[in-house]
Amino acid sequence: VIGHPKYQDSKRIAIFLSMPDEIQTEEIIKDIFKQGKECFIPRYKPQSNHMDMLKLSSAEDISSLTLTSWNILQPSDDDGAREEALAGGGLDLIFMPGLGFDKKGNRLGRGKGYYDTYLERCMKHPSGKPYTIALAFREQICESVPVAENDVQVDEILYEDS
Repeated sequence: VIGHPKYQDSKRIAIFLSMPDEIQTEEIIKDIFKQGKECFIPRYKPQSNHMDMLKLSSAEDISSLTLTSWNILQPSDDDGAREEALAGGGLDLIFMPGLGFDKKGNRLGRGKGYYDTYLERCMKHPSGKPYTIALAFREQICESVPVAENDVQVDEILYEDS
């Protein structure tokens, strides 16, 4: 990931905070700050498909976040001081989680459509749709995953041996 040309060229990067069964992103987040890039993380709104990408001030900033009922760390709802990526310069790159992927770039998420809805919003932003990279384990690569018409394909899937 760190040596990937799209990562190297990107200044504004959104990345998920890993759940235990996902690719661990902590070292990538540390590198984002080490390289002087801007880091944004998801804040999901429960009972909806709305998600914002909010700016982290440092890797240590993660310890100030609150744990959701899904066991995901995210900025609290009353944390209005953080920049939302689309309120500013948009995003260059989004690292995406998922449960399964196929080699055509289809992604099976957790069923709420947060990333698909967010990418639709990105497409309306002046900076346009960011490049998307899914981070996966080899075991998550399938022949095909079910898709709906509003599912947005990922540009690239990174996994061991890819």
